[in-house]
Amino acid sequence: MSAKGDGAGRIVLPKTDSTNAEGFRQAATLAGPTWILAGVQTAGRGRRARPWSSPPGNFHGTLVLKPTEPPETVALRSFAAALALRDALVQLTGLPQSFTLKWPNDVLCNGGKLAGILLESQGLNGPDPILCIGIGVNLIAAPDASVVETGAVPPVSLLVETGLGITPEGFLDALAPACSRWEVTFTTQGFAPLRAAWLAHAARLGQPIRARTGSETHEGTFETIDAQGNLILRTGQATLAIPAAEVFF
Repeated sequence: MSAKGDGAGRIVLPKTDSTNAEGFRQAATLAGPTWILAGVQTAGRGRRARPWSSPPGNFHGTLVLKPTEPPETVALRSFAAALALRDALVQLTGLPQSFTLKWPNDVLCNGGKLAGILLESQGLNGPDPILCIGIGVNLIAAPDASVVETGAVPPVSLLVETGLGITPEGFLDALAPACSRWEVTFTTQGFAPLRAAWLAHAARLGQPIRARTGSETHEGTFETIDAQGNLILRTGQATLAIPAAEVFF
């Protein structure tokens, strides 16, 4: 294990099934925040247990934390991760206009899906809490658009969209300090500054979207996110607070 200037440890593996799964396996031995980076994932996954394409050269990493807040507060770290991803991408490319944030946990590049975030936890509110913040970034390759569902944002790669070629380790050198900065902001100032920063870079804010939950589909205007991170959708004269959904543009 090594540590960089951000204070988090690093474990770099040539291959693993899932960096989140590896994080849970190793959590008991970790003394503090730790990144787990894998060259290849054989069973990478996204939200709702969907497979996540994990070819060599893309970024497959997990930040393992041991938070003590209530679960609803811990979940807000998805916004911190999205902001850190955007900061790292802007730093590396110098293209702030290219990167926007799609609720609840994607980063877009020129309108296409570049990165996804998956939070998984065990034992929150118990003596041994574990949070794994899994992050996948299409650094050099993106899945074919034919494999995503109809209406979903098409996947893109950083290399094709910006011309930047960077290794996963090099990307982590920018991402880890950004995550550390947003973690300090979150733990010292709460969610309000994260909410403001996230809204400043939100994709399709004020525009019509479609939000699909497990059983229902709602269409309306993306008005904001609230203090709990819920999507606020205006439908006619009413507003809906949606805690989790698939969003389509």
